[in-house]
Amino acid sequence: MSERILLVDDDHNLLLAMQRVLGAKYDLALAPGGEQALERLARDAPYAVLITDLRMPGMDGITLLEQAQRVSPDTVRIVLSGYGDLDQVMQAINEGYIFRFLTKPATPQQLEKTIQAALEQHQRVLAARETHSLKRLKEALENVVLGFTRLVEARDPYTAGHQERVCQLAVALSQGLGLSEDQVACVRLAALIHDLGKVYVPSEFLNRPGRLTQAEMGIIRTHPQVGCEIMRPLDFQWPMSQIVLQHHERLDGSGYPQGLKGEGILLEARIIAVADVVEAMSSHRPYRPSRGLQGALREIGDQRGCLYDPVVVDACLELFQGQGWRFERQDQWQEQ
Repeated sequence: MSERILLVDDDHNLLLAMQRVLGAKYDLALAPGGEQALERLARDAPYAVLITDLRMPGMDGITLLEQAQRVSPDTVRIVLSGYGDLDQVMQAINEGYIFRFLTKPATPQQLEKTIQAALEQHQRVLAARETHSLKRLKEALENVVLGFTRLVEARDPYTAGHQERVCQLAVALSQGLGLSEDQVACVRLAALIHDLGKVYVPSEFLNRPGRLTQAEMGIIRTHPQVGCEIMRPLDFQWPMSQIVLQHHERLDGSGYPQGLKGEGILLEARIIAVADVVEAMSSHRPYRPSRGLQGALREIGDQRGCLYDPVVVDACLELFQGQGWRFERQDQWQEQ
């Protein structure tokens, strides 16, 4: 559907003339005065451009422009008036009511050029508003994710901070691998929430010293699927539910829950898988002592290309061994 333009003037003949000149190219609507124009702005589909005279009986053009700014702020406003209205035009310009000013009589070329500029301005306004809305949605999504993170870790004190530290490493790996800013943002949120499905797992399974039974391990292994189902409505523009689902998959197909292999696993999930293993093995758990950072790095190095993506493993080893990278909260894990 083409963008709509509203023409406002008390001169009926002028409106008809403008309709003849512009009607074949633009979706036009006509209003003989300010009151009728405001009714259209409030009632009809959004208008991209409003072109109005200033001197009209009843509601004058300045009042219409002021009200239009409130009723339809994204509509680009143009004044088409005579030289005698310059004081009013300056008022409209100074108060931010108009985008352009044309004097009567305007040529068809002047009208089309100005309308085209106004339509381009309207697109910029909409794009800026969409960008702002997306930013607000991303902020809201991040707050939801952080809330879920706190919920998971409140049930499992032994892994308090685990998801935040996995997030730290996963983001560092993503940046080192040259992922786009958007991909890094996706990895960050997915890492913060990758163990969300553990809200379904009885806390005594998570906190019990010693080995779990096969049945208990089976329940724990449902957490990627549960997390995926919880996150599915919140995917927004990123496949976060699928990343959560796949973070325990392994390159050789030995992972769970789907037994995916190689490139069948999302890159973001392969990154989080390495970060998850390194952080978990470096930390104490009720069922085993910490193996320390060096033990964790040996593990991913030994399983490079088998269980873990070799490119991600190489980036991780370079990060720790070449660049001296460390988790921000070192006091909660031991290094051996």
